[in-house]
Amino acid sequence: MLCLQIVLAITLLSLIFIFQFSKNTPLAKLLPTAYFRSHELYDKLTQVLAENKGTILCKSSWFTGNGIIVTTDPANVHHVLSSKFSIYSRGSEFRKAFDFLGDAVFVKDLDEWKEGKKFTHAFYKEEEFHKSTPLIIDRTLEKGLVPVLDDVADRNEVIDLQDLFSRYMLDATCLLATGFDLASLRVGLPVCPLLDAMDDMAAAVFWRNVLPESVWKLQKWMGVGKEKKMAEACLVLNRKLEDFVTNKEEVAGKDQEGFDVLKFYMGDESRKKTENNKAFLCANIMTLFFAGRDTSSALLTWFFYLISRNPRVQKKILEEIEQNLSPPPKRHRFAKVEELSKLVYLQSALTESLRLFPTAPVIIRNATQEDVLPSGHRVGKSAKVILCSYAMGRRPEIWGEDCGEFKPERWAGEKGGVKHVGSNSFLAFGSGPWACPGRELAFARMKGVVATILHNYDVGVLEGQSVGPSVSALLNVNNGLKARVSKKWM
Repeated sequence: MLCLQIVLAITLLSLIFIFQFSKNTPLAKLLPTAYFRSHELYDKLTQVLAENKGTILCKSSWFTGNGIIVTTDPANVHHVLSSKFSIYSRGSEFRKAFDFLGDAVFVKDLDEWKEGKKFTHAFYKEEEFHKSTPLIIDRTLEKGLVPVLDDVADRNEVIDLQDLFSRYMLDATCLLATGFDLASLRVGLPVCPLLDAMDDMAAAVFWRNVLPESVWKLQKWMGVGKEKKMAEACLVLNRKLEDFVTNKEEVAGKDQEGFDVLKFYMGDESRKKTENNKAFLCANIMTLFFAGRDTSSALLTWFFYLISRNPRVQKKILEEIEQNLSPPPKRHRFAKVEELSKLVYLQSALTESLRLFPTAPVIIRNATQEDVLPSGHRVGKSAKVILCSYAMGRRPEIWGEDCGEFKPERWAGEKGGVKHVGSNSFLAFGSGPWACPGRELAFARMKGVVATILHNYDVGVLEGQSVGPSVSALLNVNNGLKARVSKKWM
């Protein structure tokens, strides 16, 4: 959800071609790829940007308004997201597309967002929040991931790793957000209405960004297409969230073990006196659900795809686990944050996966006034500026001539940690006031999952399956990632 504001480049650019551009325009080179080989679109976009010094311009027209600029220039990125962030907003289309989030801080304009995040992000500073992290990781490993993989291994069945990680992250996020366990990751992979509802909502948001507003609003009014599924999904999710809030209200004031965000929010006296407090709570918990599930599950899937093609990396990760954590030669779960923090090479490998396959392939901002980018391109009022993080991860000027290789060693810091790369070159966690506050939590969860899987199981990604980016707002693996697993310890 963190990145669902992204308007997917494939459709936006394709529509521009249809209405405006000649075959001599650099962007027009993308048209055949967009329609006939969509899984290759981001690679083609990377090529076209490289041929045009990292920035391409679509001039203004009746369709594009005051124009669209696509860029990977680090100076432009810093300009838009940091030094001049106050004049580059998410735009009114963003809030309309996310109307189901109601009064959530996530969809607020900048000034309101700054004020709101003081409350909604405050839990990251709580000691009890940090204490809860390893407990939740261990519980979701013990109750969900390990039994499911054991069962799949015993039956010699094929499993979709992307579905596995999506369920894991949803359960872990629900425990953190509400204190309740959805138990979507259990043996047999039970039907989970909430999981399906979130997928339907994500798909509808994507099409809201693809279609003209008049079209998707007509679909909404008629109750057809993706908007029909959106309406049904909103009912499922809102009912579940209201149940969480109601159940939490019933036990308010009583001793409640453990930390959860909903309890933290409800303990704030200033919010209790405001109107629509329940709707506010539901909207912000919904935001956490999307943020906690989507990005991490996609990244873990790409990670396992990449190490399946680079076995030396997997070998080094296992060596690091052995050297730093000295696990017993038997089944073991990795959940202690202080232990996981020692897995520096593993974090480098995850970060390298994120460089090559950023879960947010593009980020879009709208100019609220005229401006000039450091590259010299003029930006009209209301123009769109698209920052292509996928192409930035493949810029030789930033990463060297080996930028197409999966090489975790490029993240090795001088003092033994993971090297810091400025957000103007690496956009994975946002920049400026929009920087992601959950970065450390995300890495702890992912490292716990990876270390537990690699120590206890052999994972074989099936040969012959077509693996490529999905045509969606998030860079998921198209059609998932099928694999077989076998136990290392009996």
